[in-house]
Amino acid sequence: MFAEFDSLSNLEELDMSGNEIDNFQVPQGYGGLRKLKSLHLSRVGIRDGSKLLRSMGSFPSLNTLYLWGNNFTETMTTTTQELHNFTNLEYLTLDHSSLHISLLQSIASISPSLKNLSMCGCEINGVVRGQGFPHFKSLEHLEMDDARIALNTSFLQIIGELMPSLKYLSLSYSTPGTNSIEILDQGLCSLMHMQELHIAHNDLRGSLPWCLANMTSLRILDVSSNQLTGSISSSPLIHLTSIEELRLSDNHFRIPISLEPLFNHSRLQIFDAYNNEINAEITQSPSLTPNFQLSHLSLSFGYGDGVTFPKFLYHQHDLVNVDLSHIKMNGGFPNWLLENNTRLETLSLVNDSLAGPFRLPIHSHKQLRLLDVSNNNFQGHIPVEIGDILPSLISFNISMNALNGSIPSSFGNINSLQILDLSNNQLIGEIPEHLAVGCVNLEYLTLSNNNLEGHMFTRNFNLTNLRWLQLESNHFVGEIPQSLSKCSSLEGLYLNNNSLSGKIPRWLGNLKGLKHIIMPENHLEGPIPMEFCQLYSLQLLDISDNNISGSLPSCFHLLSIEQVHLSKNMLRGQLKRGTFFNCSSLVTLDLSYNRLNGSIPNWVDGLSQLRHLILGHNNLEGEVPVQLCGLNQLQLLDLSNNNLHGHIPPCFDNTTLHESYSNSSSLKPFEISLVMESGMIYAEKQIHEIFEFTTKNIAHIYQGKVLSLLSGLDLSCNKLIGHIPPQIGNLTRIQTLNLSHNNLIGSIPSTFSNLKQIESLDLSYNKLNGKIPHQLMELNALAVFSVAYNNLSGEIPECKAQFATFNERSYEGNTFLCGLPLPICRSPATMPEASIGNERDDNLIDIDSFFITFTTSYIIVIFGIVIVLYVNSYWRHRWFYFVEMWITSCYYFVVDNLIPTRFCH
Repeated sequence: MFAEFDSLSNLEELDMSGNEIDNFQVPQGYGGLRKLKSLHLSRVGIRDGSKLLRSMGSFPSLNTLYLWGNNFTETMTTTTQELHNFTNLEYLTLDHSSLHISLLQSIASISPSLKNLSMCGCEINGVVRGQGFPHFKSLEHLEMDDARIALNTSFLQIIGELMPSLKYLSLSYSTPGTNSIEILDQGLCSLMHMQELHIAHNDLRGSLPWCLANMTSLRILDVSSNQLTGSISSSPLIHLTSIEELRLSDNHFRIPISLEPLFNHSRLQIFDAYNNEINAEITQSPSLTPNFQLSHLSLSFGYGDGVTFPKFLYHQHDLVNVDLSHIKMNGGFPNWLLENNTRLETLSLVNDSLAGPFRLPIHSHKQLRLLDVSNNNFQGHIPVEIGDILPSLISFNISMNALNGSIPSSFGNINSLQILDLSNNQLIGEIPEHLAVGCVNLEYLTLSNNNLEGHMFTRNFNLTNLRWLQLESNHFVGEIPQSLSKCSSLEGLYLNNNSLSGKIPRWLGNLKGLKHIIMPENHLEGPIPMEFCQLYSLQLLDISDNNISGSLPSCFHLLSIEQVHLSKNMLRGQLKRGTFFNCSSLVTLDLSYNRLNGSIPNWVDGLSQLRHLILGHNNLEGEVPVQLCGLNQLQLLDLSNNNLHGHIPPCFDNTTLHESYSNSSSLKPFEISLVMESGMIYAEKQIHEIFEFTTKNIAHIYQGKVLSLLSGLDLSCNKLIGHIPPQIGNLTRIQTLNLSHNNLIGSIPSTFSNLKQIESLDLSYNKLNGKIPHQLMELNALAVFSVAYNNLSGEIPECKAQFATFNERSYEGNTFLCGLPLPICRSPATMPEASIGNERDDNLIDIDSFFITFTTSYIIVIFGIVIVLYVNSYWRHRWFYFVEMWITSCYYFVVDNLIPTRFCH
């Protein structure tokens, strides 16, 4: 192979990466590439490190060797004499390779000039607790991020001896149990030449060792994402005056918001310390000012409270990025920060309890790209000149404040704007036409939860790059504007809770990228457009609580659909085979409160991921199909208020209704990108599904994480017959079971005592008989219980625990039930023997025989009275006299008391 390179005697760099050359070997004595300085052999499948190193002796000028992505499984057997020509290597990369420590030992022995060694993601075998790790006397740069090697504290103790010249060390993202570091050992402090130290994302605990103060050349220190503690005011950090970049984020440091302990650090430019404990000011003298000029500052998510806005920022003039979110500071918007720092590009002050008016600097600030002041207490108007003062904004978020007034038209002057979030305020008026025309690059427009009105957009509309439009919970009227058909990139459309009217436009089906269509609580009418069948990316469809009519599109079987909410409309017809057939991703199907008829289709078991099936309040008929038991992910089933008949399937314990809750079964919320950082947009906003379900006799709206916990079965208000299957008692996960208003017979299964999580159990208005099982007293979570209007008999379970909270309404309509809170049962000693025998049979009387006997007796009595009056004339006259007196009395009572008096004029 190398014979082909003989003519390239001046070749200095050769890249053979990605080729399969497992048996890599250069012929002995080969001298064709004497000037080769850089060789790339990444991902070539090399296994024999001995052959490789012997071949490297043929390249005496080799300075850089890339070997990442190989698998050196062989133990090295080379000698120093065999590799005497391989001595000029300075840069070696072994990232994501598997190797034996003997390979490094051989390299260390023959390459005294090695300065840069990278072993990120390596799996190194043959090392036990740091023993046997080679000496690299000249090594200056070592990267071992995420390396799987048995290195621990002992390695840090000897690292100064192994590599005394180190200037750069990175041991971040270590794997627990392999290269995991729990403490910063003092042996690390002997590296007197260290300039950069990166030990982020480990499990470091305790405080920083004081010997770190000896690293007087240290420029960058990154110990973020650990478990470190202590106050920086009494740490070695105060002595590291050469530091330029200090990253302490995601630890438990106590940091004064004044940063006074670091005032002498004149070179400090980047201070990143989010998610620590931020303390109040400790400045003793107001005249103290910092010697540093920061470019980057992050103190967000400081879980201290009651601090004031950091005063040292008054003296900063080179800031580029500032994030002070979630600190709970006092004061107003620091417009002076923009005035003093003309290079500022990002400013985030989210959830800081800032109040007062939202003021802008006097002069135009042309560098600011991201401004997020959401979730504060700003009041008043958004400055009308905002588009002229901040003309370079890419992302602006002032949501969740108390702003009023109208949306400034000057937003239309910011043609670079991509994200605009003004939601959750008290804004009024219409969407300015200039905004809809000038913000040509706008991708995310969020104006939800305001008091905006009028039509959404006029005919002049240039927001063709819109990806997410959120206008929910306003007072918009009219039809969905035709102008939105130009938004070919639209992914999310949120128009719920407005006063929109007209039909759902058919052109929505042409927006192929639509993922979310959410338009409930409007006045939309007409059918669901057939064009929706073309939305192959659609994940969430919610047009519930409108006036949608017609039938469900038979072609609606989108493979990516996850949630369908069509409740509270006027949909008719049957669930045809083409509708939702084989929608294997469907998690929630809510078709309740419509006029659907026919039977529940047998193909429903094809919806393999279905967890919430809500078909209540329709006109469905037929039997409850056993195919529902094939939905092994099912956790909520509502078939109430239909015309279903037949028996209850006994197989529901095949579903997750009988399993205990686990986080793996929780729904994943949809996320929407609303944050921009370094020119990229990231997903943060969560969209949760919402639906209605009746529990504890009250219809509740459920949404968010609650849905992952909710589990229930509602078959009430149908025509079901037969016994309650005892297998229902195996549905140990459910909180709600409602079988009321049916024609169920037999006894209450004692297996219901297994429903340990049940909170609401309603068996009322059936034909159940026998006793209430005393085992139900074990249901400690039960809050609502009703067996009213059945044929139950015997004594109510003892009035204690949860049963002490149920009143007589839980048991009314059962003539032969007794015991608190109903009348006390008769003593067995005073009861007739036959009654005692019947009670033992759990049935005191045949109810059908009782009604037949009572009706016959009533008719006989009436017939007897008529015969007596016909035969005996005296009693007949007395009867007619009584009737006449009764009619006369009623007449005068009405005249005297109920008819108003009239006066003549």
